[in-house]
Amino acid sequence: MGPEVNTEAEITVRRALELPALRRGLPEVLAGQRRLDRAVRWVHAGEVPNIASLLKGGELLLTTGLGLGARPSEQRRFVRNLADRDIAALVVELGSRFETLPTALVEAARACGLPLIQLHREVPYVTVTEEIHTAIVNGHYALLRRADDVLRRCTDVLLRGGGTPEVLRLLAAFTGNPLCLEAPDGSPLYAAGPDGDETAAPGDADPLRAWEGLRGTGLRVDVPGGGHGPEAVRARLVLLPVRGPLAPVHRIVAERAADLLAVVMLQSRQEEVLAARGRGDFLADLAEGRITAADAPGQARLLGFRAGTGPAGPVLPVVMGLSSGLPGPGDWALLAQALREELTALGAPVLLGVRPVEGRVPLLVGLRDAGQREAVADRVAEALHAGFRRAAPPRPADRRPVVVVGAAGDWAAAGPGLRHAAEAAAAAQGLPDQPWHDARRLDIELLLWRMREHDDLAAFVTRAIGPLLTHDQTARQPLLPTLEAYLARAGRKAETARDLNVNRQTLYDRLARIAQLLGTDLDDPQTVLGLRVALRARRHTGR
Repeated sequence: MGPEVNTEAEITVRRALELPALRRGLPEVLAGQRRLDRAVRWVHAGEVPNIASLLKGGELLLTTGLGLGARPSEQRRFVRNLADRDIAALVVELGSRFETLPTALVEAARACGLPLIQLHREVPYVTVTEEIHTAIVNGHYALLRRADDVLRRCTDVLLRGGGTPEVLRLLAAFTGNPLCLEAPDGSPLYAAGPDGDETAAPGDADPLRAWEGLRGTGLRVDVPGGGHGPEAVRARLVLLPVRGPLAPVHRIVAERAADLLAVVMLQSRQEEVLAARGRGDFLADLAEGRITAADAPGQARLLGFRAGTGPAGPVLPVVMGLSSGLPGPGDWALLAQALREELTALGAPVLLGVRPVEGRVPLLVGLRDAGQREAVADRVAEALHAGFRRAAPPRPADRRPVVVVGAAGDWAAAGPGLRHAAEAAAAAQGLPDQPWHDARRLDIELLLWRMREHDDLAAFVTRAIGPLLTHDQTARQPLLPTLEAYLARAGRKAETARDLNVNRQTLYDRLARIAQLLGTDLDDPQTVLGLRVALRARRHTGR
């Protein structure tokens, strides 16, 4: 389909001269022949010297020449003022003032490129005005009718279950030009081009390439977001004049289609977050035991989940915990969509939900057998982190989400596995970053996290390492990192010194100082065990 350029509805100077009212005046074009295809916005008649100050631009001016002036300088100034106002054309009726138009007037019009027409016969101005204005109004009505037609087709697409991409392809076919839907930050969301044009150049076939080449140009229409400030614009529709010029009807359609796209995009976000929350509620009910193992496979299938080789196939519980919650439903919808798209490449069935209140994303992954757990966990964690980066680019102070993977098992184990992974994800906040944590190796962290509000835990931390924490608050050389490195290396002093990039004597001096402050023996196994637990408990007590 080629571009539907609007040539019938628009009234140009050339078309105006072909209308009966002006044709009866025997028009003769004396200047501006190359600009006869300029649009006529309105018709005005006047005989005063300062007529230019009364015009807005785009008018076809009718006059008998009484206000043109008697001297050549006045006539040139009269024409220049009209050209500066960017009128469509000057039409002078001969007889009342001039038998032929003055040379100065014609030369000035040619110099300015202003269409200048002389009428050899008298015409009723009111007839000319009525005829051209009627044609202009009819043209506007034709524009609106064509706009209604394409928008009706867009609505039909949506009613048949189509989405934003199909609407954009329909708009591209209507304009005959590529277009792009941009995010508020200017990044492309979707690019579409008209199909089936055999005359198109090879480069025109790629709408995204056209958008990159013409970035910042074309017709740009905001898709409203319904909010204020940054939320006032949800996206931006950009029409690119690659294969042909953009006509007025294209602007009308783009502006009205933007409102339609706003509703579609809002609805898709609401539907996405509602669906994701529904799946999240199912997973939460499963974790809390409100859904039995016998009922779970059937309800999961209703949500689009096909696990393993049957109802008893192994499932892998995974929970992603966010260090800070997302601001609103729209952000959770974007996150759910991005995660779902990333997980599509996994090649395994996934049931993904969101729990905005708890700030986590639970999911179940279907496995062929339990031996897949490690490999699938790696790929799931990679997809979750990639989806989160797409939907919520991290700020400098943010930690990346914690991904915890439970034990693979049947549906009877799926609920407890999800609950264990969810609690472990909360307990793992603040641990050193790694792609994913094994829930089975976080039991001590989980036990300490569950005791975080108990006074005995804080008292234990104070007794075990309190003097060291007090020392580090004012010391030029903190000692806590040395103790942490020493315990992480299981007391191997050579490896600890290498990790801290100090010589052995410096390490020995620091360890002696730590033992003195704590009043304990760092070579005693029970003491080492207590210090390990105290350092891990410290994260949960706020010390």
